[in-house]
Amino acid sequence: MSNLSSDFCLQTARLSIRRLTLDDADMMLAVWNDPAFFKYVGDRGIRTIEQAHEALTDGAFQSYEQYGYGPFRMGLREDDEAIGTCGLFRREGFEEPDIGWSTLPDFNGQGYAYEAARAVLDYAHNEVGATRVLAFVSAENLPSVGLARKLGLRYERMVRLVGDDEDVCLYSVSND
Repeated sequence: MSNLSSDFCLQTARLSIRRLTLDDADMMLAVWNDPAFFKYVGDRGIRTIEQAHEALTDGAFQSYEQYGYGPFRMGLREDDEAIGTCGLFRREGFEEPDIGWSTLPDFNGQGYAYEAARAVLDYAHNEVGATRVLAFVSAENLPSVGLARKLGLRYERMVRLVGDDEDVCLYSVSND
């Protein structure tokens, strides 16, 4: 298991990818309240900065401590503008990490999610030591279905995650 230090950072041609901090609460509030996030991921009920701080503390920061990974902030390398998240998660009932991404609306369709997800997948395989990475994607979320396929993830089956009321597609990729 990789030890994710506080100065952890992945670099791509256009992005800087790092751990979330409480300073990212505004950006996370925007992600969690994006209509596309509501539609395809769900309403987390997070509406205030205080709730965002609590969600980061109880979610991302706990994941960093427990697993050595979690959701990461995507920022533009040129000016460090926050554009969304991409990272690794651990869902109840699954032993392998899963990758997830969400870009803010102004940055959709520009290849940022692919660029970040490619770097995070490489990190998962090369640094975390994951031999298999999952992705859970709503069948209706065609851009994310396309991205999962472009990343080399293959559809396995429909699953229902703990606490959800609808099935989602399970995709996976192995480190062959």
